[in-house]
Amino acid sequence: MGEGAILRQMIESGNLSSFILWGPPGVGKTTLARIIAHELERPFYTLSAVTSGVKEVRDVIDSAKKSNSLMNNGLFQGKAGANPILFIDEIHRFSKSQQDSLLGAVEEGTITLIGATTENPSFEVITPLLSRCAVYVLKPLAKSDLLELMERTLQEDEVLRERQVDVRETDSLLRYSGGDARKLLNILELVTNTADSQPDGHIVIDNQTVTERLQQNPVAYDKDGEMHYDIISAFIKSIRGSDPDAAIYWLARMVAAGEDPKFIARRLVISASEDVGLANPNALLIANNAFDAVSKIGWPEGRIPLAMATVYLATSPKSNSAYMAINTALELVKKTGNQPVPLHLRNAPTELMAELGYGEEYKYSHDFPNHFARQQFMPDELQGTLLWAAQDSPAEKKMAEWMHHLWGDDKTHI
Repeated sequence: MGEGAILRQMIESGNLSSFILWGPPGVGKTTLARIIAHELERPFYTLSAVTSGVKEVRDVIDSAKKSNSLMNNGLFQGKAGANPILFIDEIHRFSKSQQDSLLGAVEEGTITLIGATTENPSFEVITPLLSRCAVYVLKPLAKSDLLELMERTLQEDEVLRERQVDVRETDSLLRYSGGDARKLLNILELVTNTADSQPDGHIVIDNQTVTERLQQNPVAYDKDGEMHYDIISAFIKSIRGSDPDAAIYWLARMVAAGEDPKFIARRLVISASEDVGLANPNALLIANNAFDAVSKIGWPEGRIPLAMATVYLATSPKSNSAYMAINTALELVKKTGNQPVPLHLRNAPTELMAELGYGEEYKYSHDFPNHFARQQFMPDELQGTLLWAAQDSPAEKKMAEWMHHLWGDDKTHI
């Protein structure tokens, strides 16, 4: 936005192209879009991906077409030929079909799209739409920015000025707000409304007061701050601890707070792999299907597949043997470095490699009984190293028994 910067140049020239603002909550994405629309005197439409569907998108596009016609005929306030701006908050929550419905209008110039997202657009926005938009990254507000905002608010807000708010410590305010201006002001309002006045009429705000008030107000869920991580932690630990009731409760807390369903679904996929693991491999299928479902349907129906996956994972037998195995293997790689691949396991795409013995004496497992041929698979210096250990679940005991049947005492995994 500074002198000579790209957005300033677009505003000054009036040649505004579609773009996406990517940044954390409360850094001014919506405000910036409104400022641009006001400065350029363009009609401004706004949609929220949480509440709008394809129908709402089409209605806005139709209205934009009418606005264009009226402006060009001098019958509507605004500059002729200047496309209306459509601002979509949380565009990452739009489904593929919703994003597809924007393509024609953006391509034809019926609207200029400004999207706002807290998620990486390259993962969440379809490629055809992303290719038509520039992406600008907004950073969290610095401590100095937040303090300046707070001081200005205390001086200019009539209610706060009358209540004589005295902010003596700011560490907790800044920590809980996490660079989010909107969150900082919400916390300031909450603490001010619930704090006790001093004998002289002042309201004193310090670190202890802020922490106590937020802990006493669990509904003040913080999607990007400390409580956000506390609740997802309680959710995963309840699943790991095989308590479906507690897991569902923490899920409900997140759903009621408007948590991103994909964030919850991602954590379920991780838990299915890390905590349920080989004790019930179907858990990963259920969790992945839940992720796919919420990606397609969003809120509010997305709560149902999330609940299904939550209960399934919480009631499944547990094992972290695969998680432990990969961690142990990574430590081994770190200690032993790049061990050479045995010659018989190497690929031989050229004649020279074949002459050097690459791939010789390799036994194709499917040519042998039980689809198994005893041979060396580990590097020479690591032969006999066991990285996976079966845990106490029926499924893994069966796996370990099969390994022992094939390898004998060379592979004793229990």
